[in-house]
Amino acid sequence: MTTPTGQAETAQSIRENLTGFLQGRTRTDVAPDVDLFATGLVTSLFAMELLVHVERTFVVQVAGPDLTLDNFRSVNRMTELVLRLRGGTDA
Repeated sequence: MTTPTGQAETAQSIRENLTGFLQGRTRTDVAPDVDLFATGLVTSLFAMELLVHVERTFVVQVAGPDLTLDNFRSVNRMTELVLRLRGGTDA
């Protein structure tokens, strides 16, 4: 897929965006595979902020069966979700 600026967005760029967002909000280094809920970095309220960030930043809608904590458990899981919702793969 492409962004509004016309640049292809890869899994790596999605991962970097999500990592930056999380690190900015938690002031903690976040590895892409760390379980954000198990570590306590993300609460249910912050999960809503993550949902809004993902939807607005990547222009996707997370609804129905995709609206689960498991899809937001790690940066890698959120990246997979965005790619799947966009119908794309890592470019």
